Amino acid sequence: MSASDDLKYWVGFARAPGIGRLRLARLKEKFGSLCNAWNASRSDLLQTGLDEKLVDGFIRVRGSIALDSEMEALERYHIKALPYLSPEYPSLLKEITDFPAVLFVRGELKPEDETSIAVVGTRRATSYGRQVTDEIVTGLAINRVTIVSGLAKGIDTAAHRAAMAAQGRTLSIFASGLDLVYPPENVKLARDILDNGALISEYPLGTKPKAEHFPQRNRILSGLSRGVLVVEAGETSGALITADFALQQDREVFAVPGSIFSAMSKGPNRLIQEGAKLVRNHIDILEELNLSEVVNQYQMQAVNAASETESVIIKCISDGPAHIDQICRATGLTVATVQSNLAVMELNGIVKHIGNLNYAMNKSLV
Repeated sequence: MSASDDLKYWVGFARAPGIGRLRLARLKEKFGSLCNAWNASRSDLLQTGLDEKLVDGFIRVRGSIALDSEMEALERYHIKALPYLSPEYPSLLKEITDFPAVLFVRGELKPEDETSIAVVGTRRATSYGRQVTDEIVTGLAINRVTIVSGLAKGIDTAAHRAAMAAQGRTLSIFASGLDLVYPPENVKLARDILDNGALISEYPLGTKPKAEHFPQRNRILSGLSRGVLVVEAGETSGALITADFALQQDREVFAVPGSIFSAMSKGPNRLIQEGAKLVRNHIDILEELNLSEVVNQYQMQAVNAASETESVIIKCISDGPAHIDQICRATGLTVATVQSNLAVMELNGIVKHIGNLNYAMNKSLV
């Protein structure tokens, strides 16, 4: 049997509920091949130690799956199925105890993706969280660290975009099949990631993003990474589940401190209190992982104010992002004056709008 013929049985078993990697390995050993296991009788399957409910569920699924059609659908979506025995399967992920039997990958995995950091956080990111994510991820991406995240709104989206803006690599881990982008408003972002990264899932095509899939997905986020950075997270955020997985998997946990008054900083502040590495910039992460920084490639672009008004505005946001109303109050300038100057400064690359009329200094490559 050819490798391609064998592959369709890996894909078929990925649809079988309750048959994970360990049970699949047992079946393969018992029957000599996955083809034989797939076609085994009910009585033979029961003799392997699988319980009746599991066997009956598998037989029902088996009868509803056309394996050749499954493979054609994967080809149509340009998705590759990687069994854990494949040399292309990420070696870092195989270090964890419950790595998936099969990964579905759209895009390209590269050897350099082994140097990676997962960046996670709340879907309700503040302007502070978005700016921090942009600055830290930019520094990591410039230093050839692949950014792993989950395509969710908020911090995940900011992390993927910052990595791509810095011409770095980024991987997105789905809690659904790769034909179902969630949230749907990130369809374009998912397409953009394919230009310099990959979309990854353990779920076959057509699998909807159920609530229970997200914690399972999070173990892959941390498992594919050398460490997990939590930027902003509430006390019950899924980002903290990813941090817990990282600890179980012997990965580093990093956290960005925030205001004690911010609900979105309670998660990372608690992680720091419990021993996570406090992160101020990308260098803190590089040093902890013994990675060398690319010298003289990331620094604040020299800012030359074109007028006294610009100079005053720069002073207001040099220490952090500010809302346009804050700038008006601090400078005494009218809204019209501040808006017009910010528009020109943004065109000149001095500042950037980070959402909801909040502005921050722009950091870029020089």
